[in-house]
Amino acid sequence: MTSSKDKALPAALTLRNVTKHFNGAAGHVTAVEDITLDVREGEFLVLVGPSGCGKSTLLNLLAGLEHTDQGKIQLGEEPVRSPGRDRLVMFQQDALFPWLNALENVMFGLRLKPDLTEEERLEAARYYLSLVGLGDKEKARPHELSGGMRQRVALARSLAPNPRVLLMDEPFSALDALTRDQLYGDIQKIFMNRKKTIILVTHNIREAVCLGDRVVLLSPHPGRIQQIFDIKLPRPRRMNDPALATLAAEVTAALSSHLDSTKIS
Repeated sequence: MTSSKDKALPAALTLRNVTKHFNGAAGHVTAVEDITLDVREGEFLVLVGPSGCGKSTLLNLLAGLEHTDQGKIQLGEEPVRSPGRDRLVMFQQDALFPWLNALENVMFGLRLKPDLTEEERLEAARYYLSLVGLGDKEKARPHELSGGMRQRVALARSLAPNPRVLLMDEPFSALDALTRDQLYGDIQKIFMNRKKTIILVTHNIREAVCLGDRVVLLSPHPGRIQQIFDIKLPRPRRMNDPALATLAAEVTAALSSHLDSTKIS
């Protein structure tokens, strides 16, 4: 089921023939090769694939933390050459400052907006803490919060500076299943209300189908786009929805088929 969504929508990010090599202990490795993709404004795009397919490398390239060896990446009309306030990354670990409370952690992210007054930062921090359901936890320090709550604070901190693109690197993988389900609901609600452009990297195919407008399946060694799936299920979506499970099985089958053909060849 390949993508056929309205191509008239403007692209937030464009990737053209993107290739990235690394030299390490294992020798010369091509992490991603010839990636061409448009990420539409207000789209929730998910990158999935097995270990070694270059998902995190691609996210680092989009964030400007790595540079392409061939090809180009643009945010709108501007080339991506370095990190910027327009693209923020939410990592697997919450990376909160333990000496700051929840409100102060979110306000720290707002230091990226030097045009705001301290009062405006405070107002924005409180708004985003409330948006993730933690309006009553602003004085709590990270050690006083559960893992799921800490990730909510990290999400609020990433959203508060209002980046054009939010990049998420497996932010739910360390959480228990119940907490993950709650966060899937939270992130979908925020996405539907804010229409933020989001790019998520995950190993969890059902998670990808639950959250994504499109799921990009990458093949490994080197990472290339194998297939793109349009996910047209209505939101909010639930992990135990039979229709979601059916689509996730289709993506899994495509991945397995490619891996099997690679082993045979």
